[in-house]
Amino acid sequence: MVILPEYRWWVAEPKWRAAEELGFSHAWTYDHLGWRTLVDGPWFSAVPTLTAAAAVTSRLRLGTLVASPVFRHPVPFAREVLTLDDLSDGRLNLGLGSGGTGSYDTTAIGGQELTGGQRAQRFSEFVELLDLLLTRDRTTWKGEHFAAEEARGHPGCVQRPRVPFVVAADGPKAMNVAVRYGTGWITTGSRRLENPGYEDWWRGVARVTRRFDDELASINRARGTIDRYLNLDSAPVYSLSSVEAFQDAAGRARELGFTDLIVHWPRSEGVYFGHETVLEQVAGDVLPGLAEFEARG
Repeated sequence: MVILPEYRWWVAEPKWRAAEELGFSHAWTYDHLGWRTLVDGPWFSAVPTLTAAAAVTSRLRLGTLVASPVFRHPVPFAREVLTLDDLSDGRLNLGLGSGGTGSYDTTAIGGQELTGGQRAQRFSEFVELLDLLLTRDRTTWKGEHFAAEEARGHPGCVQRPRVPFVVAADGPKAMNVAVRYGTGWITTGSRRLENPGYEDWWRGVARVTRRFDDELASINRARGTIDRYLNLDSAPVYSLSSVEAFQDAAGRARELGFTDLIVHWPRSEGVYFGHETVLEQVAGDVLPGLAEFEARG
């Protein structure tokens, strides 16, 4: 479940509590300075939001969807990650991505657009340095985009050897980062088509999945050693537009080997428009069946 960081806490808090009570395994929030069509509306920071969410939940895993090197430096960010993992008692999933082109995150800080190769290099450095900072007491490291000089990491994460990295990757370079550092992999499907139809999108997901399997094989990593997350709401049809829409999407994702699904809390208008009654029906009637399937598998 994704709960966008657009609500005052008195509105957001019941949603985080409900995500746990309804039986979801993990809940996420966007780690952006602002986002697309919602950029002129209310927006709050990811890490404080997840800190507050940790205080009102006890089982639910919490995550960033996704932290990127666009406006984050690994050294201070590693401290925030370590602290959040401690405050949540080891319930943090760290979603990581390279950051999109032409994003508000870039323009808001007066940043310059990078080439595809530069973005890939920056992302690789970002993840590699975060990995070092979260697993060592001291780190000295230098790349083209980031550096650390005797950066301390004590006391380390609650989760050992560090928090799980869930890496967003649709292309080969980011996939290479995912297979080397990821406990999980997130995809939004193929981006070959600008406005794909529903069936086109699912064919794209299948292509990306095969490509990811090839990337795993290239480093001799077994398929079952990494969790697979599919962002269902990258499809042309909102996943919670109806119970039937969710059931169809969940079935297709399961056939493609995905272990985890990501959906967005219904909004009252615009993107991810939907009704909480559908969410409640899915939680009550569909999720138990998915959990039973996983237990048998």
